[in-house]
Amino acid sequence: MNDQRSAAEPAAAAVAVPEAVTALEGAGRSWADRRTALAPIALVVAGGLSVQFGSAVAALLMPKAGALGVVTLRLAAAALILLVICRPKLRGHSRADWGTVLAFGVAMGGMNTLFYLALDRIPLGIAVTLEVLGPLALSVFASRRLISVLWAGLALVGVVLLGGGGFDRLDPLGAAFALAAGAMWAAYIVFSARTGRRFPQADGLALAMVVAAVLSLPLGIIESGAKLTVPSTVALGAAVAVLSSVLPYTLELMALRRLPAPTFAVMMSLEPAIAAGAGFLILDQALSTTDALAIALVIGASVGAVRSRSGPAPRREA
Repeated sequence: MNDQRSAAEPAAAAVAVPEAVTALEGAGRSWADRRTALAPIALVVAGGLSVQFGSAVAALLMPKAGALGVVTLRLAAAALILLVICRPKLRGHSRADWGTVLAFGVAMGGMNTLFYLALDRIPLGIAVTLEVLGPLALSVFASRRLISVLWAGLALVGVVLLGGGGFDRLDPLGAAFALAAGAMWAAYIVFSARTGRRFPQADGLALAMVVAAVLSLPLGIIESGAKLTVPSTVALGAAVAVLSSVLPYTLELMALRRLPAPTFAVMMSLEPAIAAGAGFLILDQALSTTDALAIALVIGASVGAVRSRSGPAPRREA
């Protein structure tokens, strides 16, 4: 009897006191707001896990098809899958829409090609650490605050540690490819957000993937030729496409509709750690203590950059 009374008291109070109703509704809204805020973060993390383990699988495929051949297989398979799933409409888009898709496709193709060329020369975790400097630079430029420059300096210390005083330890060309991939990654973030606003669902992504695939096709054919038609190679290429392109890019496009580009960029701070884990588990690429410290510094710089951003997130165009 006392239990029934105790259970009934909150409900009675809610009916009798309007403030109680407001508080209960506010609590419900607060939980809903938190779930809404966490949803795009979960999408980005899931995309990061998928793309880095997909990159590890791609590294296993490189001896069979070459770096450029793997890029071609990945982008071509991803384009076909997305075209079938999305069936994007080709009519009703402005010249500016098509220009955005073209730029997005060029950024995507360049990012993938440069990163895989780097992955063919340096370990996965280190390649991603260098690549993530592109999104970090985007965040620093967007924030325009002195503290962000300090975080960028911390990231630079990490890069110097990775180089061990000179990038000859890492293969200078591989490091250069990774840094260039980072610049294309920053462009990818900007144009992915713009594409998401201009095209419904993942239509823009599908069309941009076609652009990237067409651009990479001649390079893959020149390097790998008939190797691209071996059934086992094609099957692995399709798996890489799903893990490294279709799934993560779709998740990221969905996230960017609800996150400003600078916030998304610094969330990429998790990528080096995920990549290092994938490299260790799949490719047996163990990191030295110095390399691990360098990666930790870059991750810390990225986390610091996102925490130092103050004020409400800027509204994106509808």
